[in-house]
Amino acid sequence: MGMDPTAAQPVVAQAHSLTFILLGWVPALIFPTATGLQLFAIIHKRCAQGVSITAWTLFALANICLFVYTEKYGEIESIVGTLGTAFLNLCIVVAAIRYRKTEVGNPNSAARVEAPAER
Repeated sequence: MGMDPTAAQPVVAQAHSLTFILLGWVPALIFPTATGLQLFAIIHKRCAQGVSITAWTLFALANICLFVYTEKYGEIESIVGTLGTAFLNLCIVVAAIRYRKTEVGNPNSAARVEAPAER
């Protein structure tokens, strides 16, 4: 007598479901962690040199749009991965504006700083 092939279906379905749960948590953990590391670096160094305010603003917008598009409004993975990351993206924008490094004598820098007068 052979094994009934339908007997393994619940086990396969359970493994398949667990795989998708784990796959949902990967971006939900990686995206905010990576964004948080960038935010920490800006705040720790008190310098946002090389940080693109436009890019981080667009990342925030894209994450909000992705949250709406996926329609997974009640899933914590979606909330953390998209809206949590969007919040951190906007924190980077604020920190980048706050810690923008000014260049002495450059009228195009964030805040013009006059060069010290030579004596």
